[in-house]
Amino acid sequence: MLLQILDWLDSFMYYPVLIIIMAAAGLYFSFRTKFVQLRLFREACSLIFEKPDDASHVSSFQALMVSTASRVGTGNIIGVSTAICMGGPGAVFWMWIMCLIGGASAFTESTLAQIFKQKDPEGGSFGGPAYYIEKALHAPWLAAVFCIFLISTYAFGFNMLCSYNLQSTFQIFPFYNANVTPWLLGAILAALIGYCLFGGGKRIVRLTEILVPFMGLFYVIISIIVILFHLPHIPAMFREIFADAFNFKAIFGGVSGSCLVYGIKRGLYSNEAGVGSAPNASASATVSHPVKQGLVQTVSVYIDTILLCTATALMCLSTGVERNDTVSGAPYVQNAISTVFGSIGPMFITFAMILFAFTTLLGNLYYVDNALAYLNHKKKPSILFMRIFYFFCILAIFFGALIPMDAAWALADITMGLMTMINLPCCVILSHYSENALKDYQAQRKAGTDPEFHAQSIGLKPEELDYWK
Repeated sequence: MLLQILDWLDSFMYYPVLIIIMAAAGLYFSFRTKFVQLRLFREACSLIFEKPDDASHVSSFQALMVSTASRVGTGNIIGVSTAICMGGPGAVFWMWIMCLIGGASAFTESTLAQIFKQKDPEGGSFGGPAYYIEKALHAPWLAAVFCIFLISTYAFGFNMLCSYNLQSTFQIFPFYNANVTPWLLGAILAALIGYCLFGGGKRIVRLTEILVPFMGLFYVIISIIVILFHLPHIPAMFREIFADAFNFKAIFGGVSGSCLVYGIKRGLYSNEAGVGSAPNASASATVSHPVKQGLVQTVSVYIDTILLCTATALMCLSTGVERNDTVSGAPYVQNAISTVFGSIGPMFITFAMILFAFTTLLGNLYYVDNALAYLNHKKKPSILFMRIFYFFCILAIFFGALIPMDAAWALADITMGLMTMINLPCCVILSHYSENALKDYQAQRKAGTDPEFHAQSIGLKPEELDYWK
């Protein structure tokens, strides 16, 4: 009964509510900024490596890595596989569209986070949607609701799903026992994350932070090798993607389970453009102008979807291995990679998932800490409170390994959807600030100067902003 309610709510939220909100907002931002996410892509890439004057402050690159670490994870493998198996190959096309449109949403939300960020005692900064909702819309109650949804999403919804996705990669191994293995893996993962959260495991965290970028790159290389081995299938694969994407008779015959909805759902889960998570990291970067970080964050969306999600999709579809409900998730990817690498392939996917899941679980809690501080009058909660809170987070990770696949995805979709339904409309209302900031930035660039930001340039008084006074 509960699963049916979750499934109905999930379906209703994404069709028609979120599809309309996300498409309308993304297109609105794109046209108002003249497709800044494409037009200034080269400049965005060059800004990634710009360093702040004070080396102790967070750079654009470091903020990008925080948001990318949260975006890049199990969704790039399991999410894409689920979308193709459940929705069809056309889901890949709608992921691409979601990424291109979503880049403008990522630019807007991250630029707003920079404009309305707060100064910390060390001279750095912090912020996010809660702060621009409070400062610009004067709606602290709505900011608090957003924080509650963010905590629900990143401490529980996403972490339960991440735990489920990880244990699902073990299903193809002979030792897997449906009655025992999920309990064992859930306990091990919860214990390991708990050890890191409660002050230990610093070496483990440092090691994974080093390994994950290399694993992401290695994963793309492995995917390309698999695709090259199935080169004769490439033309047919792309025909299948586009034919399914534009099969509107099938789409509108069952919208909630169509490639359109699955592509949008899994694309949003993977790149998080417009959700309101990445602005929490964006606000911490020290830059001379808010637009710089807004541009940088568009790159993170492309890394996630155009690079990693596409690598998974093309690797799986080029092999032609069977796809259906029973192999949805990790098995479909493992079956695809085994066509070239044999039994080593599935083990590689499992190892990659372990690393991705571990950093995703810890990275998610970075956003949660920011939301908890906001709810606690912008102060970090007490040590006792955080220990109790982390205990419940660990329980969520443990039980995430045990719940059914449909429940895991529905919970994550719903909590993420609630965040998006608050963040995107607020960004639309406040978008004139980001648009004016973009015009100011471009005018200074055209004049040959390194852009610097002043509140008056976008119609604000200096006393209305905290960091940029």
